[in-house]
Amino acid sequence: MTSEVVIDVRAKEISIALLEDKNLVEYQNESRSVSFSVGNIYIAKVKKLMPGLNACFVDVGFERDAFLHYLDLGNQFNSYAKYLKQVQSDRKRLFPISKASHQPDLPKDGSIATTLAVGQEVLVQIVKEPISTKGPRLTGELSFAGRYLVLIPFNDKVSVSSKIKSGEERARLKQLIQSIKPKNFGVIVRTVAEGKRVAELDTELKVLLKRWEDAITKVQTIQKRPQLVFEETGRAVAMLRDLFNPSYENIYVNDEEICKEVRHYVTLIAPEKADIVKFYNGKVPIFDNFNISKQLKSSFGKTVNYKHGAYLIIEHTEALHVVDVNSGNRARGVNGQEANALDVNLGAADELARQLRLRDMGGIIVVDFIDMNLAEDRQMLYERMCKNMQKDRARHNILPLSKFGLMQITRQRVRPAMDVNVEETCPTCFGKGKIKASILFTDQLESKIDYLVNKIGVKTFYLHVHPYVAAYINQGLVSLKRKWQLKYGFGVHVVSSQMMAFLQYEFYDAKRQFIDMKEEIETK
Repeated sequence: MTSEVVIDVRAKEISIALLEDKNLVEYQNESRSVSFSVGNIYIAKVKKLMPGLNACFVDVGFERDAFLHYLDLGNQFNSYAKYLKQVQSDRKRLFPISKASHQPDLPKDGSIATTLAVGQEVLVQIVKEPISTKGPRLTGELSFAGRYLVLIPFNDKVSVSSKIKSGEERARLKQLIQSIKPKNFGVIVRTVAEGKRVAELDTELKVLLKRWEDAITKVQTIQKRPQLVFEETGRAVAMLRDLFNPSYENIYVNDEEICKEVRHYVTLIAPEKADIVKFYNGKVPIFDNFNISKQLKSSFGKTVNYKHGAYLIIEHTEALHVVDVNSGNRARGVNGQEANALDVNLGAADELARQLRLRDMGGIIVVDFIDMNLAEDRQMLYERMCKNMQKDRARHNILPLSKFGLMQITRQRVRPAMDVNVEETCPTCFGKGKIKASILFTDQLESKIDYLVNKIGVKTFYLHVHPYVAAYINQGLVSLKRKWQLKYGFGVHVVSSQMMAFLQYEFYDAKRQFIDMKEEIETK
């Protein structure tokens, strides 16, 4: 199996797609203006205590206050609280953490009301992004995650991933980290550290320590509260950190700056793989070039088709996700209804495992498979689902089919489920049902080009339109495109984009920066 990552960087958002054997299996889309991300650390103030929940709400600058439970404060909260006072007492000289004294562990049966006070400053980290009407979820136990190690201030323990089975290797890693880690820091050794040399681990440990020092320096010097003191690496690099494996053949990026960031990161963790990071500067949009746009539009939405006419219906509610399996117009197999139901259900298990990763669906998922009478067929379906989910990085639990033919799955939820709206709003009537004459659309485009070239002075630009419209503009020996080039210069480029709706268009300059050419009526 070959894996490739494609990163589409646009003016307002970044989209990342993971392909396995050219099939889309994971997709992330993030606005470039969103600052709330799992891993971000804030110096914030307690806004409201909730003794009944044994929790509090904390102002981290989001429109909804973040939630912090007493049990999420962490065992070392008292040590953090005292160190925070020592750091803030001297704005010129940073109190070293190596000299900080360990305070008694926070009792597990304690109360939030006796531990925190309204207005108290706390150092917190986001562990779950805002979902639906809920604000972010916080923890007081800070951690800095790297490729091989996770650094935890005030922990002073070294733990090794349980997935490293060799007792000899576990002892080697534990002893090695004990010898290089500074005082008052704990370290978790991740699975990928197996077999790594001390130099590689030491280099990453120093990088993680620098992140802690930078964060605590901000706490010391910046007066404003709440304040972001440590920002998790960008979505592109953060996803790569968790996903990266030697089987990657290519990582394509269509932005030079992001490409340099990704290449720098890959060089740090796997120098021999630096060449797989490639800058894409083709004329065709990057997602169209790798057939991702079409896969996105066919893989999202309420109904998802898979083999031989069968399909899934996926519904999202506040409490859970519900999936119904339908055989559709599929002809009955020669072996009868039972064999047909098993075949449809096995195909559904393959597609559902992909959908869970693709949409990042979390919480409770209930799947209504087609009823099967034979116990061995139900067991085969359960084993197939378990096997398919082995590739999934999120923690999950799968129960065998119940007597009603339902399968229950729980999957770790860290951020809202990814939902791509595949239904297109008409860009010319905006849902009103009446549009201008379609034949005048190219005249409208030409007036925009005239304004762009002769009024604004942009001589080289790229016009992105729907593939059907692009075919119309490019048709014939003396095409409409050729006429525009003769009239307005050869800097006029027409690009076919599958991301565009039928009569939608977008202009980009020579540096691929978006140019807003919409009229006032189009922005309402």
